[in-house]
Amino acid sequence: MRLKQHLRTLILGISLGMVCRGAQNIVRENEPQFEALERLLEEIRPLSGQNPGPRARSAGSSLAAYLGVAAGLLSVSQPPLRDELPGSVLCILADRSGCGFEAELTRALASGLSGPLRDLVSALRSQTCSGSTITDWYLRSAGGGRGDQTTSLLDVDVVATALAGVPAALFSSWAAVLPPTVSYLAEFLLTLLHTPLEYLHIILQFGVDVPAIDKSNRCQQGDLKQLLMWGMSHNLSWSFGETLLDIFLAPNVPVCSYPGTDCQMTPQFSRSFSPPLKSTGLLRCDMSSLAHFNSTRCAELVREMPANSTAAYSLCRELSVLSREDLQRVWSNACHSFGSLLSPFLNESACSDDTPARAPPAPVRVARSDRSLKDLLCIYDSWVDGSADPSVVSLCSENFQSDFIPKVCENTQLFQTLLKDPKNFWLWAFCFNLSTAFMVDQYCAYDTWRPENLVPSIVTFCWNSDHDRFLHLLCDFNLHFFEVIFSSQQNNWIRPNCSGVQEEFDLSALVADSCRYWEWSNPSEVTADQLSVCIQNDQMSFLVLVCNNGTFLQELLKNPDNAWVSDYCTSSPANQPTENPVNVLDWCTYGNWLASPPDPSIVGLCWQNDQIGFQKYVCCVIPLFEKLTLDPQNEWVKFVCTNDTAAILDNVCLYSDWIRPTIVDMTELALCAELDVKNFTQKVCYNNTVLRNMVANLDNIWLLQYCTNQTGRQMGFDPAVECQYNSWAVELPESTLLALCWDHDQAKFVSSVCTNPSILSLITKEISSLWANKFCAFYTNQNSAQGPSTDIPTVNPRSCPVWDLMQRLNWSCGLDVSVICQPGSSKLQGIQTLLRCGLKVFKPHLEALMTPSMAPVLDQVNTLFIVILVALEESNMTTLRVTENIRLAVVDSLKQYLDRETNFDNKRVLLQCFGGLLTNLMQTRRLQEVVNGTTDSFFFFQEYFKIPLQSLSPLLSGVDNTTIRQILQYYLRNRATLQLSEEYVNTMMSVLFHTQLAKDYTLFPDLIPLLSMANPADIETLPPLQSNVKVLQIISSIIPGLSPERRSAFGKWFGKSISPLNTTAGGLSFIRDTGNLIVYLPFHTFQNLSPAQLEDGLDVLMNAAMSPLQQQFVAQRIVRSFRNLTANQFVILGNTTCFANTRNLLAYVNTVAFPVIQGNVRACVNQGLQIPSEMIGSLVFNTSDLTSPAAIGTGQLSQLAYFLPLLGSDFLSRLNQSQLRPALDSLRSVPFTPAQARAIVDKLFPNASDLSVPAQLQALGTLVCGVKAETLLTLPVTTLLSALPRIGLKDAGLTPLQANTITSKLWASANVTGWLDKVEPLLSATPLLHVMARASRLLGTGATVYTYAWNTQQAMTLFDQFTRQKKSVLSIGSFLSLGTVAPGVSCNALRQMLPDKPPLSTMRSILIFLRNQSVPLHTSLKKCIIEELYRFDFFSELLNELGSQIALSLPVSTIKKFPPDMMDTLRKMILQEPRYFMLLPSIKQELLVDKIVQRLDMATGEFTEDEFRSLGVMATYVADQIFEKVGRSFFMDNLELFKSLCYSSIKQERVAQILLETAMFGSVQNWTTETLIQVDRFLFFLSKDAIQQIPANLMTQERIERLFISQRQWQHGEIGALCVQGRSAAERQSLFEKQQFVLQYFLGFLRVGRFTSLIPSCEALHATQPAAWSIDSLKSMSRAAFSSCLELMGNDPFLMVFQLQTLLQKTKEVYGPASNFFPSVISQLGRMAPQLSTEELVRLQLSERSTIAALGAVSSWNSKQLPLLFLTIMNSTKQSLSQLDSSTLVAFGYIICGIDAKAMRNLSAVEFSKAVLWLGQLRLSCSEEQSQALVWLLSQSEAFGPVSSWSTEVFLEIGTLAVGLSDMEMSSLVKEQIEGITPLAFSLIPPEKFSVVFKPVQISMFSYDQAVAVTNTQSSALSIEQQTALAMVLNPWENKPIDFRAGRSSGVAVLPCPLSPATELLMLLLTTLLVHAPVV
Repeated sequence: MRLKQHLRTLILGISLGMVCRGAQNIVRENEPQFEALERLLEEIRPLSGQNPGPRARSAGSSLAAYLGVAAGLLSVSQPPLRDELPGSVLCILADRSGCGFEAELTRALASGLSGPLRDLVSALRSQTCSGSTITDWYLRSAGGGRGDQTTSLLDVDVVATALAGVPAALFSSWAAVLPPTVSYLAEFLLTLLHTPLEYLHIILQFGVDVPAIDKSNRCQQGDLKQLLMWGMSHNLSWSFGETLLDIFLAPNVPVCSYPGTDCQMTPQFSRSFSPPLKSTGLLRCDMSSLAHFNSTRCAELVREMPANSTAAYSLCRELSVLSREDLQRVWSNACHSFGSLLSPFLNESACSDDTPARAPPAPVRVARSDRSLKDLLCIYDSWVDGSADPSVVSLCSENFQSDFIPKVCENTQLFQTLLKDPKNFWLWAFCFNLSTAFMVDQYCAYDTWRPENLVPSIVTFCWNSDHDRFLHLLCDFNLHFFEVIFSSQQNNWIRPNCSGVQEEFDLSALVADSCRYWEWSNPSEVTADQLSVCIQNDQMSFLVLVCNNGTFLQELLKNPDNAWVSDYCTSSPANQPTENPVNVLDWCTYGNWLASPPDPSIVGLCWQNDQIGFQKYVCCVIPLFEKLTLDPQNEWVKFVCTNDTAAILDNVCLYSDWIRPTIVDMTELALCAELDVKNFTQKVCYNNTVLRNMVANLDNIWLLQYCTNQTGRQMGFDPAVECQYNSWAVELPESTLLALCWDHDQAKFVSSVCTNPSILSLITKEISSLWANKFCAFYTNQNSAQGPSTDIPTVNPRSCPVWDLMQRLNWSCGLDVSVICQPGSSKLQGIQTLLRCGLKVFKPHLEALMTPSMAPVLDQVNTLFIVILVALEESNMTTLRVTENIRLAVVDSLKQYLDRETNFDNKRVLLQCFGGLLTNLMQTRRLQEVVNGTTDSFFFFQEYFKIPLQSLSPLLSGVDNTTIRQILQYYLRNRATLQLSEEYVNTMMSVLFHTQLAKDYTLFPDLIPLLSMANPADIETLPPLQSNVKVLQIISSIIPGLSPERRSAFGKWFGKSISPLNTTAGGLSFIRDTGNLIVYLPFHTFQNLSPAQLEDGLDVLMNAAMSPLQQQFVAQRIVRSFRNLTANQFVILGNTTCFANTRNLLAYVNTVAFPVIQGNVRACVNQGLQIPSEMIGSLVFNTSDLTSPAAIGTGQLSQLAYFLPLLGSDFLSRLNQSQLRPALDSLRSVPFTPAQARAIVDKLFPNASDLSVPAQLQALGTLVCGVKAETLLTLPVTTLLSALPRIGLKDAGLTPLQANTITSKLWASANVTGWLDKVEPLLSATPLLHVMARASRLLGTGATVYTYAWNTQQAMTLFDQFTRQKKSVLSIGSFLSLGTVAPGVSCNALRQMLPDKPPLSTMRSILIFLRNQSVPLHTSLKKCIIEELYRFDFFSELLNELGSQIALSLPVSTIKKFPPDMMDTLRKMILQEPRYFMLLPSIKQELLVDKIVQRLDMATGEFTEDEFRSLGVMATYVADQIFEKVGRSFFMDNLELFKSLCYSSIKQERVAQILLETAMFGSVQNWTTETLIQVDRFLFFLSKDAIQQIPANLMTQERIERLFISQRQWQHGEIGALCVQGRSAAERQSLFEKQQFVLQYFLGFLRVGRFTSLIPSCEALHATQPAAWSIDSLKSMSRAAFSSCLELMGNDPFLMVFQLQTLLQKTKEVYGPASNFFPSVISQLGRMAPQLSTEELVRLQLSERSTIAALGAVSSWNSKQLPLLFLTIMNSTKQSLSQLDSSTLVAFGYIICGIDAKAMRNLSAVEFSKAVLWLGQLRLSCSEEQSQALVWLLSQSEAFGPVSSWSTEVFLEIGTLAVGLSDMEMSSLVKEQIEGITPLAFSLIPPEKFSVVFKPVQISMFSYDQAVAVTNTQSSALSIEQQTALAMVLNPWENKPIDFRAGRSSGVAVLPCPLSPATELLMLLLTTLLVHAPVV
């Protein structure tokens, strides 16, 4: 009997002995133990084969002998198996003495058994030496060991034959026998394995130290076996199931080292790989990291102390008393003992003495371990005959380069022989890289070249590698060489450059550009040159992608010029001797790179030629990416890999191009299918045309299965319809159709094609169909004449043993057996299928028979067994590929565990301690899911976004970088759907920046997409990577797209590494090296850059976004330091030139650079940048002849276009039409004043009829403000309508007079309702009367009426009309459909519309709808909304939907109760819309900010940068004591930010104090030019004493002008304009006086004893301000300069009366007496006009409406001048009062008060009502009688009707004219009417009248804005009750307004007090009287 049978019998004997030890009488119990031991040893020796004599064989053949040995072993072991055994064994292994009798007996037993057992193991090993795997050995040994005869018991054929004679009834009876058999065996195994399993589990727990999170929240990364052990301890059921079959019955890996048809590899969807898993060795005897006792199951057992002592408990009890050192000693001794016993298996040389050496298997290129391969395989001399296996050649080249290069690469004969096999084409690249010189010498021997033997690829090689010598022969006109080269058309691509000029030529680039097969969407456009280049230089790809694509090839051949391509594709490519070294398919085998990293040159090659594949298989596979980038030569890979998935998909997934026959690479399809599943399924799977085109490439056949999985329907085609075999004799099928018919209709294919030689021969003529010959050979006898095939055994196609056996056994398991029934299929695969089927059949029965105690034991057995196999694999002791086979099972089990686990602590261990392992495990699952169309592989990364916030930071800090990268990728792809909180994201960013990036800076490129969300504080504290050039380059490239706060943070981070010394020491290239990041350095660091550095990096600085401060510094330093700058450098400087000092620029006069400087200056002004007067005068005006305007050329006038406003109206009026016409395109965008524009328009169009052509009016642009109102009235309606889109209020700056003229003319037409889209630009200027008259018709024009920008009063009118037409309560849906009309909703309508308890979603939708309106909501509507929201419990939940506009209408008393989260929400809303905050009264601004600061805990400590930035525009409204605590470094580094904000007069003083601190700029005496550049407009905040101490030499006129310009630019900005609007007149006057002092002091006007003759130019007045200069200097101006600036001076609000009088006198000197003033002069007088005497006023010519409007805009007329002025107008216009139209009344402006009160009633009520929109915005000085007369006009029936009928919209329209209401009318106003009165109108009501007409109940109806507008004088005239009511509006109690009207509530009742409002009022009055009563 063979040894294997002995071993099996021995195991059976031991088992039977343990179970039935009472039944066998082999050993007597009273026999001494030592004698039994001796006999046992004697019996074992012969069985082991140690003594091969007859006795041994006799004993070995006896079953009784084995049973005796087994029983003896059991009997001898009985004493040690008692409870004392664990202690005895541990005592022995711990090397202790005095362990007791049983320990000595155990020691003797072990010593005696060790030798024989080792001999037995050696004998066993000798029988397995011939197998490479356990499975191979078992199958081979089971076959009897008779060579290649397949008589194995597991041979399916043998089993099937043996079972053929068994009666069928016997098979059907197995069901009755199975249950008792299984139950008996299960109980037997449970008893047998219980104790060994307990021992094994405990041993593994000690040996596998499972990682855990320590006290510092850190955790070591665990490996696979640790994960398995952790799962066993945490109720994680590892569902390995059929995995064991995969492990032991997996087919061997095919031996393929090259891509080719001979390699029978399983088709893969994509290039995949299995990344290695990090592990810690288990089978090491020197382990010092054994698990602690408390972390094992032993600790639990000892604590429980079971009643019945078990073997496991005994072992654990003994282990618990061992010290750490003893435990390690036990482990070490036990390990060495087992290692000694198993040494035959661990020693690779154990087989050398027993069996002869076997021939090694065919080499795989990744195998490197066998040191004898060189001698056995690399026999180079035997390769000369051409018999070398390509895989062997590959193996020798990679492993034995030192011998391979001289013996192959440098052996021409052998090299050429090997190249005859196409599979060796890769030798070109290999030998070229390692032996270039020899290759050139051998193949570039030009004297041997002949046309008949010249190979194009050799020509290509020599052209690239020996270019100089090659070119020399061509350029020296070597005729023979020239003829040889160009004898072949395939060499026509060579273009020698014989001119001597170096020309770069890159063949790789040529191939890459020409052979872009995926872009060949239209075959007819592919040129012959492209085809030639690709065939020559990319042959393999051409064959695969073109020749094998029948559909595309047929389209290509439709061009007769491409007929030769068919011949090429038909001919065999095997005869081609060489191949271009650049071949992506051969060299870019990404799947092998992880195991065998390629040379860096190969990495670069693949990136250059296969960027899409490289992106997917390198950049997107983190383990491979990290491994490659460890090589410094591959560091560039980090920066070419991108996370921009969208960009990749846009470039790759060209679905629209795929409709036509085209070539699409499989890797690109795979990429689209994986990353763009939705679009791919829709546009490929559901489009049969595209699908057919794609599968035309046989590499894409996988698409059918993919699309089937995605769509749920069978894809492809119907064989019965498509596979018409009979027609193939006439029309051959495409290669795609041929393959599909074979796959889906194999039986008919064989019978119709394979058995028909004629059809088969026709088909196989196509190179893409050659495979049909090979497959048909399996089924026919075509090859019988040539002898039997040596490659594939002939098998009867109808015979399938596995299928027959399954049928015989009546097994129905649903498995696909078609693969194993194919001819040539492996028997091992058949066995595996059979076992799987059997398992599937028996599994339900086995599970039913399993007892509850059996299942966990079975799972434990499986898991422990897998752990041991994994440990063996880690130690290279098995080739079973355990890890690879259990990957998916592990991942699936983890997914189920994570789905049901609720304890986050357990999840945290998995996420933190096993993150790296699980990330690697995901790779295999993810590749599999691409085909299956699922995305479950991301479940693991989803768990990281479910982490509780408090655990997020410590957990992410401990995750490895590989996992972090995957988490980042998942987050970036799913950011929109994850919906993480801001706090969560900020925490995650903080961990990534502070912890992960600090550990590995290579993570930085992955963090780039997150920088836009990073907290600036986190950016500032980034790790110190400033010296890393690559990091700086990345930051430089992305920083322009970040927010200002983040850009500043990066600048501060970078500035930490830079001191003033190392800034200049950085070399000239410092700016270039830093890139865009340089401009975000703090200015105190930036200013240390040297002039040389600035000059060298000028282009970098100009391309970056420099601030004005930096621009000024750079320009002044460079231009001041270098006097020889070139014209090109000034071109680079561009607009920055305008920041240089003028005197430095003047040094370039008469140089080639000067015209460039002038052009830069003109560009600055054209773009709206203001520049100093000297720069304009010296660089622009002084070079032009401006004294004679008529002589200026058209080109020069166009260049001067933006400077013309500085020259004034007089200059413009002297230009002629011939000059202006050609320059109109330049003039139409210049911001002229109306008077200046009028001068130009009058010249361009002297006749009003010239403007009647629509194109002419449109072409005016901003000049339209100069068209006279009289002209507009004469223009046709069509002309106005066509021009309106371009001449709206905002675009062209129409004056109120023009707007009223146009709207009155258009709305006078009945067709206006059809022109709404055209008149929309002027809707806001349309009088309400027009809309009221046509409201019904407007609503009938359709839905578009709800999209126009109606103003508030118009919207109210339309809404009221809508509700009247509807005649029912408005629904919420209808309300939301009203669009821009909705803001006109009344409070009553809103209340009726809302139900008592509306859903939260309904209120949210309404608020969002109103918040997004384009026009501001009226105060009454905002107040109503707030009052309604108070009724609902979910008010706090709606705060975010209120928006800044509504939220800021909340009373401060309500806001102060907000909790921190609501207060923070309010803060964010204000930052999003700061405009509404800036419009608040200053008192409310300060109160609001104070409450926000207190609630958000900013009131104490330093006012930090984060706090300051978080407040935005509110930061300067904090209390003074808080503002003073702002960080000085933050203040210094962010002066630009501080200068952009608004400051009260007190805050200005605080800023001035901070500037003078030593930590800032210090004493002003030490200030420099750079200091003034930084301080800028803050200089005006300094006190006059401090200003006088500034060094005088710094404060030049140009510097002062720049300060004025800076202040003006801020005032015209969004924040500045609102800030100035909210400041009082006194504050504005104070700031002006400071500016005036600066100018006059430093220019010498205020210096005692010094006279200055400085006279300003007009440009200087524009740069500064006329009132800032002394009146004497203004009076001394030249006539031309004075006339140019007349309009500017007339509109200066700060000129005093005596100054205006002086200027008027100067005007008379220039233009003559007032009676001679032209209308253009009168229009420019402005505030000087009221200084005219009464005699002069009556002599003015005031016939033009524009002139009247200029005077009507002046508010300083006195009561005597107004009537005279009115009479003068009436006399000039020759009109009566009743003839005055609305535009004339608008032009009147303030002059309207010059009409007598009685005469006013003669005005047209209709025309006046049309003008009231503009007049109601003025602070008219009319008397009470006049005001009442005007109201009388408005109350006429043809106007707005009786006052009692007026609604809110009418009061909004009339504005301040509401002051004219009579006392009775005003006292009768109801709430809706009061809500319409503007705050300005309230402030103009006389105090006496105010106190009389408004009762307390009416005052309580005021809005906050109305109450704030009440003046102190008005308030002081009120009674106590009225003052109390007013105070309640300003400071409401609990935000619940008290109702003064008995029995009626205007708001929410005050609860719980049940008193009536009247009682409350009475109590209030009594309290007030008591407070004010005198004290007795």
